[in-house]
Amino acid sequence: MPLNNCAPKATTTGAIMLSAAAAMISSRSGSIRVANAFSMPSSTRIAASRSPLLRYSALSSTANADTDTAADTTPTLINSRLSRAPLPSSLDARSVSDNVDIVLSHLTSRRASDGTLEAAKTISTLNTDRVSLIKKRDEALQRRNECSGQVGKLMRESKGQETEEIKGLKEMASQAGEDASGVEEELNKIESQVNTLLASLPNLLDDIVPDGDNDGANEIVNEWGDAQALPKKLGWTDDFEPLWHDDVATNLGGWNADAAVGMSGARFVSLTGSVARLERAISSYFLDRLVDRGYTEVSPPLVVSRSALEGTSQLPKFEEDLFKIVPESHTCNGEDAFLIPTAEVPLTNMHANQILEEADLPLSYCALTPCFRAEAGSYGRDTRGLIRTHQFYKVEMVKITTPETSDGEHHKLTRHAEECLEELEIPYRKMRLCSGDVGFSAQHCYDLEAWLPSTNEYREISSCSNTGDFQARRMALRYRPEVKQAAEDETAAPKKGGKKKKAKKPKPVLCHTINGSGLAVGRTLVAVLENYQTPDGDVVVPDVLRQYMGGMEILKKKQ
Repeated sequence: MPLNNCAPKATTTGAIMLSAAAAMISSRSGSIRVANAFSMPSSTRIAASRSPLLRYSALSSTANADTDTAADTTPTLINSRLSRAPLPSSLDARSVSDNVDIVLSHLTSRRASDGTLEAAKTISTLNTDRVSLIKKRDEALQRRNECSGQVGKLMRESKGQETEEIKGLKEMASQAGEDASGVEEELNKIESQVNTLLASLPNLLDDIVPDGDNDGANEIVNEWGDAQALPKKLGWTDDFEPLWHDDVATNLGGWNADAAVGMSGARFVSLTGSVARLERAISSYFLDRLVDRGYTEVSPPLVVSRSALEGTSQLPKFEEDLFKIVPESHTCNGEDAFLIPTAEVPLTNMHANQILEEADLPLSYCALTPCFRAEAGSYGRDTRGLIRTHQFYKVEMVKITTPETSDGEHHKLTRHAEECLEELEIPYRKMRLCSGDVGFSAQHCYDLEAWLPSTNEYREISSCSNTGDFQARRMALRYRPEVKQAAEDETAAPKKGGKKKKAKKPKPVLCHTINGSGLAVGRTLVAVLENYQTPDGDVVVPDVLRQYMGGMEILKKKQ
């Protein structure tokens, strides 16, 4: 490979765009776009906002020889950041170096720390150093080969006699080899450093993701249901104050938090009787519904390795939120072992380091598992009830697909979660997360928020993320594109007298992965208990769950 192909190109436009990114880092200004259900940008629905700081003119490097006019090359901003259109794939060292302006723009939009911004700049610098070292190593190897070739020639001419000239050439070849080895060591150190820094960078954002600091800037895509419909149906009066779910469960004789805390500590809960059965009914309903929608049900392991968590990007950034198993108890093939924080980890990693066939995609999986989270950053938040616990059940959906079908499959998966809430008749709203709230691995994320009457608010019940090829790159998950029919036809009919050419196999391409809750079982139980409570303290069983409750229609309050 020619060395100049690896070196980053310093163009006038690139320098100006980097200045534009720097301006955005300092200003972080911009407006939020009106929500749209699809994430494929188009000229009719992407409104480019431009900051006065970013207006400039530059001479076009590709100007026609007959013209010498200045062209406006102001970078178009979408949601106050540079578009990721020139960089559709996830990041490696070269893409960061060649597109550092876009990377910094997206990190700034995510409200990334100064350390993360510095990591991107360091990767760019190190990649430049790497290109220089590769040239230095190759020059040393070339000197060694040239000296070795001359040694062989002179040895033949001297009929095996080692002359002073031959000795000198051998010494030069040996020194050149040592030089190359020394440079190789430096390259290995740089590669290790770059890999560590790359692991700290989040995914780039889909252009449709709105700009914002936190969940207060998330967009409402749509709302479903009437929060007053079930109260009217269940006979709530104007003076009735709906109870919290834990009080409802206590009245049903199914809440035993004290016993759980006594044996396990804070943020653990024990459910009994009809409440425990209702939780199981919700789980069974979700699984059956997803299987009917074409998902393959999986019963995965609940203990996974460090590399599996690195593949789905929970590690290295979120280790403090995980439950780690001590090495004396268990390791995963010699690696650190952890309890799963979500079934997303084992479901996606089932195909780590594999090359799939395009004809087999998309793959759709679902699983019911307990999930374990330390909730290290949630001290003092949601300490009551089932909203935030260390252990909870969740039905997870995972799709593995191609870049071309990724956006459509993301919307399908999200719609499958929405349908569960609609059949349960629980009012909800669909939110598009803003740049400051979207998850580390997601390029685009929808949250579904269910209505909770006890606090008169919507709370997250499902999060559906498209990670693009971000996870696939980390776990080496690829597929081989199908050979197109046109290419097959060309090879099938060779020219007269010629041999039939064998169609080349396309090179493997990184898959796209999508995941979402379908739904979080504990939080769905919260929503059912609160929305279906009666003024008498009973709970009406939703129609779709009755077959899983042995036909039971009402859970009676214990006297």
